[in-house]
Amino acid sequence: MASFSNLTIGVAVASFTVFQLLFHVVSSWVSTRVTPGFNNLSQKRKIEWNSRTVSTFHALVVGGFCLYILLYDDAVNADPIWGDPSTVKLNVAITTGYLISDLLLIIYYWKAIGDKFFVIHHLAALYAYYFVLSEGLLAYFGNFRLLAEFSTPFVNQRWFFEVLGYPKSSKANMINGVLMTVVFFVVRIAVMPVYYSHVISSFGTEGFWRLGLAAQSAWIISSVVLDIMNVMWMVKIAKGCHKVICLIGQEEAKTHRNGKSA
Repeated sequence: MASFSNLTIGVAVASFTVFQLLFHVVSSWVSTRVTPGFNNLSQKRKIEWNSRTVSTFHALVVGGFCLYILLYDDAVNADPIWGDPSTVKLNVAITTGYLISDLLLIIYYWKAIGDKFFVIHHLAALYAYYFVLSEGLLAYFGNFRLLAEFSTPFVNQRWFFEVLGYPKSSKANMINGVLMTVVFFVVRIAVMPVYYSHVISSFGTEGFWRLGLAAQSAWIISSVVLDIMNVMWMVKIAKGCHKVICLIGQEEAKTHRNGKSA
């Protein structure tokens, strides 16, 4: 029987409330003071801007907690399947509140930020995190998946530069583009062998069979679905990075020619 602690529910509700406030109130207030370009955006763009601002904030908070747990929480890391989930539960509860908040915003503002892949992503993640929050299962794996959030700020920053009219050849855009590709690859693609080696090593163990079919299915299916999408996004990002590198080469060639002619 699923059992959610009062603390877990409270953190998830508080997280949902905070992210809704960030979207509807704080993001616009801060953005108008950080960059005057925000006021010139269309209403549709402002909705997506606020959504991405909230996404970046969530990624920084949860990513930081995730890294700390991965490095220092021996109780979680000692047993990937049944390790003490107390710290991970809090981090996953924050993410659950965010995912529900963002999912409702995506549906409500579908014309502005609707994306079927994000809906699939959020539902797959919520399905998997249900078992972490309710039963305390697979805490290590649930926390490991959150490493992916470190790429989110760079992806969002690329969009911010684009809507603010930064040239693709600008230094800031180029640096962010390269960093986005590298970080996305490291935290979403390069970690796959590590993640799935732990998954495979858990097969057939007593802890694995104690999970039951429902938790086993949630674990494997959600992991595969999320990683298929990660690979698809990586391909798109890699193509974009290739264009950025080509621009850098063109800029260097142009500078060289100008230097010669000077």
